[in-house]
Order: sequence, then structure tokens, then C-alpha cells
Amino acid sequence: MDGKTQTKTVTIDAAGRSLGRVASEAAKALMGKAHADYTPHIRSDVKVTIENAGKLRTTEKKRLQKTYTTYSGYPGGLKKESLGNLMTRKGNREAIRRAIKGMLPRNTMLVARLKNLKISE
Repeated sequence: MDGKTQTKTVTIDAAGRSLGRVASEAAKALMGKAHADYTPHIRSDVKVTIENAGKLRTTEKKRLQKTYTTYSGYPGGLKKESLGNLMTRKGNREAIRRAIKGMLPRNTMLVARLKNLKISE
């Protein structure tokens, strides 16, 4: 590149919108797919800000049935947590962050892309 890259900022309002719709829009923006100079192997300088995360719309069925599973590697180390429990424990910000992380490709740019994500309640 020519060294004259400029940082682009995308602001997403999450008020009244569902979790998946907000997360997919943010994931596309973080990858740089919303801009004309998109190249898959080059990390884009796009900063995404999500506002009104506390006003996110989720159904009761989604809060009860959606589960996050982690495994420590030890016998008996399987932990399951519902979306509703996660939202009460860590807030809507963590639910949005995990949804976006699941939509991004697992490569060396994942951590750097997530650092360009800011979520405000």
C-alpha cells in the first residue's frame, strides 16, 4: 500500500434491532467488505462503533435456548451458559462481541479486528 491509509469509522445503532442483524453488519464492516478497496489478505483500517447496545431486541426464546459452550480440556470441564445468563452477568456488550467474533474468519487478523470494535451501552 502507499502508506496513506486513512481510518474509516462506521457507526451502528442497535436500538430495536436483533442481535444477528447488528453483528453481521459489524462483521462485514470490520472485514472491510463495505468499502471499494477491499482486499481479503490486507487488514482494513475500519473502526466500528455500536451504540445503544442496551436497547438490543432479543426474544425470550433466544435468551433461553441460545447456549455458549466452553471446554477446559479436563474431565468434567464442559461449561454451558445461556444467552440470558450471559446478558445478566456481563451485559449486552459481551453478547454482541461474541456474535461478531463468531462471524469473523479465524486467521491472524481476528484479534486486530476485534480491537477496532467499540460497543457502548
